[in-house]
Amino acid sequence: MSLPPASPHPHKQRTGLNRLWHATGYSVAGLRAGWGEKAFRQELCLAAVLLPLAFWLSGGWVETALLAGTVMLVLITELLNSGIEAAIDRIGPELHELSRRAKDMGSAAVLLSLLLCGATWAAALYQRFIHG
Repeated sequence: MSLPPASPHPHKQRTGLNRLWHATGYSVAGLRAGWGEKAFRQELCLAAVLLPLAFWLSGGWVETALLAGTVMLVLITELLNSGIEAAIDRIGPELHELSRRAKDMGSAAVLLSLLLCGATWAAALYQRFIHG
């Protein structure tokens, strides 16, 4: 006996500006949820300082893009890590090796993005103030 075809999710049927409008709303909701995470708030406050500073520190658009891009990468990975943690926590409170690995890998991604950001900014500061 075959099952009837699954009906598509109603959100998948949206197109054009209606789809864009709803997708933007979901993204804003995700940013609000991220604000509820202490690490994301701290990184966002640091980004509020570093992003304008990137324009002052850089010597051109490529340097600005690198400095600002690494800051944005930290925010992106923090949001993804928080999403992984929320999904794992939704599954259940019990400790499981796969849940631990998923959370650890998300945390490692944040660490790597922070290291990349720090190294990029350190190189730019060195170039501007010591070597320059």
